[in-house]
Amino acid sequence: MNKKTISIILLALFLITILFTVANVFLDDANTEVNQTGTLTIANRTVNYEKAGKCLEVIDGNTIQVYGVGRVQLTQVDVAKQEPGFSQAKDFVTEKCLGKTVYLDIDDKQPKDKYDRTLAIVYTEDANINRELLNNNLAKVSYFEPSEFEKGLN
Repeated sequence: MNKKTISIILLALFLITILFTVANVFLDDANTEVNQTGTLTIANRTVNYEKAGKCLEVIDGNTIQVYGVGRVQLTQVDVAKQEPGFSQAKDFVTEKCLGKTVYLDIDDKQPKDKYDRTLAIVYTEDANINRELLNNNLAKVSYFEPSEFEKGLN
């Protein structure tokens, strides 16, 4: 074999190794907590969650894509696209959730909406994202029934 052939083979092996390494990092990180139930303690309050996974995408201020779950609608909050704070809400959720493990307390009385999105309160290690959107005036309460959650997410 000549030097050119050896160089091409080595380059191909290098690229394949990089590809598998990058894929493995994302899959391992995302799979570590997918679909596990458990509890979290946030601000001295224990909360239960039914599923967990890595936030892969922020669709808008109250909809995210979670690995192993699909699209998740943050329940009981509304971030209207016509409202002035829409982009700030999306930026807030992006900062808090994107690329991180999120924990979902899925609404037991209505687990999916008419668009087949999972309805849930979304937690990170240190925050209730639904509550934080309301507290920061980035969303308004959007209560519907049936729901296991009280109006205003109390």
